[in-house]
Amino acid sequence: MKLYFSPGACSLSPHIVLREAGFDFTLEKVNLRNRQTASGVDYTTINPKGYVPALDLGNGELLTEGPAIVQYLADQAPQSHLAPPCGTLERARVQEWLTFIGTELHKSFSPLFNPAASDDSKEAARANLARRLPIAAQALDSRPYLTGETFSVADAYLFTVLTWAGLVNVDLSPWPALRAYQERVGARPSVQAALEAEGLKR
Repeated sequence: MKLYFSPGACSLSPHIVLREAGFDFTLEKVNLRNRQTASGVDYTTINPKGYVPALDLGNGELLTEGPAIVQYLADQAPQSHLAPPCGTLERARVQEWLTFIGTELHKSFSPLFNPAASDDSKEAARANLARRLPIAAQALDSRPYLTGETFSVADAYLFTVLTWAGLVNVDLSPWPALRAYQERVGARPSVQAALEAEGLKR
């Protein structure tokens, strides 16, 4: 398998999951500004959507969209316990968090990275984050991971999104549970290895 990624982007989430599950895979960096891969290929010829992540399954199939990729990977490696079995309420809880992170947190950070976004849209994004981050913080007040005692694919996604806070001056200090969570997840060997491979480890 090959993961197309951009350092620190949402592709970090499936990158972490690939390492957590022990898959054999390669990485190819994508320059999102000019849509070129590290090998000089027009990335839109690989993934017409033009953004990361994309996972080449090595059998002619390409899978895109982070939440879909991480669940697929978890199901291919059930021994990793990165997602409960399909059809269970526990799996629906993981999907609930993946959806919340994607629609309420990830999308709220997006305008803060966009130099063309208006001040009003950035202010609205910050206000939305101020309403939504406490929901994750409350869940993490009473347990180490989003769905309980076990690290899941949802945690790989939330950790990735939270790393963006420092890049766009979103202060997480009002939510100590989020800061402690960042440190806890960030200390996992898979996360350390992914950060190092992407040139993000300090």
